[in-house]
Amino acid sequence: MASYKPTQIQVYPKPGEEATQDTLYWKNYEQQIQIKEFGAVSSIDFSPVAPHNFAVTAFTRIHIYGPYSLEPLKSLTGFKNTAYCARFRSDGQLLVAGCEDSVVRLFDVSGKVALRVFKGHTKAVHVTDFTSNRYQIFTGSDDYTCRLWDLPNATELNSYREHTDYIRCGVTSKLNRDLFITGSYDHTLKLFDARADKSVMTMDHGQPVESLLLYPSEGLLVSAGGRHVKVWDLLKGGQPLVSLKNHHKTVTCLCLSSNGQRLLSASLDRHVKVYNTTNFKAVHNFDYDASILSLALAPDDESIVVGMTNNILSIKHRKRPDESEAVPSQPRRRPSYRMPVKGKNYAPKQEDYLVSRPVKEYLAQYDKQLKKFNVSKALDSALEIWRRKRSPEVMVAVMKELDRRGTLKNALAGRDEQGLGSLLHFLLGNVVDPRFAPVLVTAAEMILDVYKQVVGQSPLVDRQLLRLQELLEKELGYQKDLIEVLGMLDTIFASSLPKTEVPCPGSSRANGLTPGVMGTSRPQPHAT
Repeated sequence: MASYKPTQIQVYPKPGEEATQDTLYWKNYEQQIQIKEFGAVSSIDFSPVAPHNFAVTAFTRIHIYGPYSLEPLKSLTGFKNTAYCARFRSDGQLLVAGCEDSVVRLFDVSGKVALRVFKGHTKAVHVTDFTSNRYQIFTGSDDYTCRLWDLPNATELNSYREHTDYIRCGVTSKLNRDLFITGSYDHTLKLFDARADKSVMTMDHGQPVESLLLYPSEGLLVSAGGRHVKVWDLLKGGQPLVSLKNHHKTVTCLCLSSNGQRLLSASLDRHVKVYNTTNFKAVHNFDYDASILSLALAPDDESIVVGMTNNILSIKHRKRPDESEAVPSQPRRRPSYRMPVKGKNYAPKQEDYLVSRPVKEYLAQYDKQLKKFNVSKALDSALEIWRRKRSPEVMVAVMKELDRRGTLKNALAGRDEQGLGSLLHFLLGNVVDPRFAPVLVTAAEMILDVYKQVVGQSPLVDRQLLRLQELLEKELGYQKDLIEVLGMLDTIFASSLPKTEVPCPGSSRANGLTPGVMGTSRPQPHAT
């Protein structure tokens, strides 16, 4: 008896991704490492000093991790409420952070107890940073104010109240100690000069501002709010340069690569987009498992660290060159034990007869049902695979096999409202795909033929049938438009070709006589 042949799943071509330099560069990271934190990771900041440890702010704790450590090197836990925005000073020795209790705390990285406590805000402080002279601190709060503090004396220097909503982001100038920029939920960005009594520049983002980024040259400012990422030219009075809308949900954080040539944005849609800063086109995309709240790049882009709403900290390290390539290969040491190697390198001769060992084949669930001629159960098994893996190739292959056997109509018949709804849902998602259309159009015709008597008895099925009708009508409209365009293109191409006369071989252009016949005179009759 012949053995059962499993159903052949056809491999359909997929549009390949163009292998650009950016794709090769940003894909050269190892598998991500996930660390469970105590709460949502709201802020990540790398120390500017080697070995470039990074501070992670999550709930009431600030954890400091090493470049390749899976456990925190130090934990700062002197917070009674949620901590925000831990930032390193330029020398990597001090760290400042805000809190939900409106108090700003200054820590020594080598210790655990706060060195200074700055009180003055009346609501949660979400923004903290050091100025370029390293002796002042900038803060922004939900009380609509931003303030400058003197570090040695722990006193307030300046206070500005120009925003009309929460201040949730800010950045200080690294070239001028008196300049800093704030972003607020009142949709505005404001540039402040500590030598003036009020802001010197105001820009309208149009959405609640979630993050700010200042270019190293400090001529360009990037703001993120809503689904938009906008670039502003500060040298031209805050003139908008470009507006990017590549995310589907709110953009929460921004980051710049080490060379300043690539801009990264992260969003609640679980994506990190990489843009070319020359033309601001998206050149790469990272996908994550949950909504992203914070993002940071290590110096030289050695690591990408992402904090998410599900309390997970994701770390990706750049792949290191293979040690086998750097170190010359050494002779492999032989094992200290003897092992049977007889026949290991034996090459069979031409007259030898090879006795193969039978290989047991493991059939998929739909193949087991097809082997038992349970056509309906086979179709249900393939449909279950599509629900779990979203691979329509298996479902299409089983339908094709059933159609070849002439039992597809039997497999589609006899279904209840839920079973028929699942089939129609599959058709709606794949019937217009050119790869599957030849098989699924036949299946759709059979479904309509079998269940035409029950149309109008189920609101769910009726809605899906109407959607299927609209989908097919729209696809037919597209096909007609494409045929018209194809006809226009054929006419244009035909008119652009040079006109050449093609003589018919073996015949004259005038009367079809062969060459030489027209030039010969008829023979004259001779009188005898």
